[in-house]
Amino acid sequence: MSDSAKQLLPRRHFLWSAAGGIGGLALSWLMQREARAGIAQQRQWPHFTPRAKRVVQIFCAGGVSHIDTFDYKPELQKLHGKTLEGKGENKGFFGQPGKVMKSPYDFQQYGKCGHWVSSLFPHLAQCVDEVSFIHSMVAKSNNHTPATFQMNSGFTMNGFPCMGSWISYGLGTENENLPAFVVLPDSRGLAAGGSINWTAGFLPAKHQGVAFRTHSSEPVVDLKTPEKISRADRDKDFQFLARINRDFAEANPEEGDFAARLRSYELAAQMQLSIPEATDLSREPEHIRKMYGLDDKRSEGFGRNCLMARRLLERGVRVVQLFNGGAFGSPRINWDGHENVYENHNVQAATMDKPAAALIKDLKQRGMLEDTLVIWNTEFGRGPATQGIDSPGRDHHPDAFTCFLAGGGVKAGFSYGASDEAGYFASENPVTIYDLHATILHLLGIDHEKLTFYHNGINRRLTDVHGKVVRELLA
Repeated sequence: MSDSAKQLLPRRHFLWSAAGGIGGLALSWLMQREARAGIAQQRQWPHFTPRAKRVVQIFCAGGVSHIDTFDYKPELQKLHGKTLEGKGENKGFFGQPGKVMKSPYDFQQYGKCGHWVSSLFPHLAQCVDEVSFIHSMVAKSNNHTPATFQMNSGFTMNGFPCMGSWISYGLGTENENLPAFVVLPDSRGLAAGGSINWTAGFLPAKHQGVAFRTHSSEPVVDLKTPEKISRADRDKDFQFLARINRDFAEANPEEGDFAARLRSYELAAQMQLSIPEATDLSREPEHIRKMYGLDDKRSEGFGRNCLMARRLLERGVRVVQLFNGGAFGSPRINWDGHENVYENHNVQAATMDKPAAALIKDLKQRGMLEDTLVIWNTEFGRGPATQGIDSPGRDHHPDAFTCFLAGGGVKAGFSYGASDEAGYFASENPVTIYDLHATILHLLGIDHEKLTFYHNGINRRLTDVHGKVVRELLA
């Protein structure tokens, strides 16, 4: 044997290489087994044939008063000016005793289903025959931030994955050039809790909601290539980076975080072409822009978001979350009608009513409502008594409020559950937020008890250890 060969195969090096090789084979086997398990796990969803392929959620931040919108209570006229007796604890956030106040709005029946809607929502009133109302929603908290967290994640504490992230995790994306989960905040400000409402929590980071800058003409920062950089130079940069990343990934196959980050940058590069096209509302005909209220300063901001949501859904985005209302502002920029519910709700309804109705109508006329689930919700309702004596405002109320679903496999022109004569308790078929989430997942073909993620020794799920599908809502 030559001296050079002896130097290449010293005894210690041979033993180390042999052991390392065996370890490498074992590691390779384990990684392949995990990869196969991952593929098998992904293939178990959906669990059954879905009724809806995509979701758009309209979240009205601040607490919309159910008794002044969709839950008609004529008994309040008889009780007006009286104290509310026999209802137990005052569930208002501030706990100020007041007297029963009748709704300042007129109610009228609409559609073939004859559902009552107040004069506050003349446009949504025209959509009642497409909607399943839930009049018996109950929440855990009377505080905006934890109640908002619960409606969006199932938990009143922060840090848990939101519903959009769970849907992204379970079903993935239909368009590799766009995020699976897009968030369109109110252009006036963020809702209580801010970005925690679209966090992926302990789920893989790629399932986090991608929030667009709705207050800016540039929805995602730094998407545009600077004009001084040519397309050819840009392509060379991409090729160079791709080669570096590929070499590192091959040399470090155990770096899963790197692969996930690399995928996020690849998506960002693809978004440079897809996002500007998807969010270019100038491509829409004038009559559609007017339909969404873009010709009215009051509804223009939310109208742009609703129209953008429809365009994103058309292009394969799985979940779009729309926020109507922000947490801070003076006067208030959300539905938190403490001081004067009539003045507050008039302002907020002018921003939301026409665009939200247009979204439902537009989805239907394009044949998309059948497999698109529209969710309209808020974190809690408002109490039937005033917040303080001789006050025109209403305080928070978690024990009864209204949400609705449309399209995506739910009954049309239907109402489920009921609150009592004053709108204080959910008196018939109470629906928890867990039940609502279980029903939404079911419509997407997912068993809420089987969509889990192992974290800190627990198989976590959106519905925690609760929830039942409200089958009466299913078409």
